[in-house]
Amino acid sequence: MEAFTPRKIVEELDKYIIGQGTAKRMVAIALRNRWRRTQVPEELRDEIAPKNIIMMGPTGVGKTEIARRLAKLAQSPFLKVEASKFTEVGYVGRDVESMIRDLLEIGITMVREEEYETLRPKAEEQAEERLLDILLPMRSPRKMRRNQVYQPQQQETGADELEVAQRTREKFRKMLRNGRLNDREVEIETQVSAIPVVEVFSPAGMEEMDINIKDMFSNIFPGKTKRRKVKVPEAYQMLIQEELGKLIDTDKVTKMAKERVEQTGIVFIDEIDKIAGASSAQFGPDVSREGVQRDLLPIIEGSTVNTKHGVVRTDHILFIAAGAFHVSKPSDLIPEIQGRFPLRAELSALTRDDFVRILTEPKNALVIQYQELLKTEEVNLEYQEEAILEIATLAEEVNERAENIGARRLHTIMEKLLEEISFEAPDMHGVTVTVTPRMVREKLQDIVKSDDLSRYIL
Repeated sequence: MEAFTPRKIVEELDKYIIGQGTAKRMVAIALRNRWRRTQVPEELRDEIAPKNIIMMGPTGVGKTEIARRLAKLAQSPFLKVEASKFTEVGYVGRDVESMIRDLLEIGITMVREEEYETLRPKAEEQAEERLLDILLPMRSPRKMRRNQVYQPQQQETGADELEVAQRTREKFRKMLRNGRLNDREVEIETQVSAIPVVEVFSPAGMEEMDINIKDMFSNIFPGKTKRRKVKVPEAYQMLIQEELGKLIDTDKVTKMAKERVEQTGIVFIDEIDKIAGASSAQFGPDVSREGVQRDLLPIIEGSTVNTKHGVVRTDHILFIAAGAFHVSKPSDLIPEIQGRFPLRAELSALTRDDFVRILTEPKNALVIQYQELLKTEEVNLEYQEEAILEIATLAEEVNERAENIGARRLHTIMEKLLEEISFEAPDMHGVTVTVTPRMVREKLQDIVKSDDLSRYIL
């Protein structure tokens, strides 16, 4: 993170997200402050709390994408949740503490994958030796050396046999690495789970019950082995996974993941406006909304959450909340929650120019995606600049007349525009299709003009 200055973070976000400069600057500073915190004296480090952010703006303008790309840049455990899925303790729905448990599981998976990459060369080496033992069961140098120790009178003959076995083994090793043994089948032992299938319907706050029951059953029912005949490449991959499982230190992984979650974890709470009680002043407190806010408060404020891997502190987890706030507004949240989200970023609605840039500039631009998809059928797709401008104009028009769903409208329009080409593509080998403004108008103009059709189709 030392190399990622706020300016560089914004530049990286610009590769995937168009516009929304204010929100990008805000999250870039929040991310940089995490690195700065690790550089301050230790006695002050625990006192510096993350500055949580609320992002406001219509759907499809980049709120979730900003948070997701930020987590990828920071290589931090990242969890996206919808606030409307949670409920106050005692009511039917998910317990808010489950988001921290889920975040820890994501952190463990992330650290385990990193450890796997580090240990993979050693695992591949050991898997190769095991595979050669299977391919040459009677000529394993290790077994032959062992036999020489127990039968000294055969040492001279054994030495010759050992040399021949080693030469044969090296020959097979070269063949294995060159792929010349790929069609050969070998018989290997694989672990088969003996745990019975149990469906657990747990009450709110007890989401981990089914996981704990499975852990309990895994101790009661030991795993069984089963002999399978598989091709050499598949056997090699299976043996690598077995060796990785033996080499990895689970306790170390859990400890590292817990530390990473506590220090750099990011939780993105979407639809937070859905739990803001806009009408509470008129009709009294809304249990299902204000109750969730009250349960969220200690987690955002900083508390300890019990998980099956130990206690996780939430003091330095960064919380980014987002919502359209069409009906309610941030001031409808309870004051304590408002205080825990000191930073506010308002994301603007997308214009025609933004749509043109979204279609062409990002690394994962929609026009590139469709070009690559159709290239698999040997169909070349080309776009005229005026055609892209026409698509953007139609997207803006439909958003204004029907419902503003931001950049997601482009997915709908592009799919409808290229529907016929996508269907006929397998029979169009070598054909070049050029998307022109006329083609865009012919395919979409009638739908856009009709209010009923545009609402249902686009």
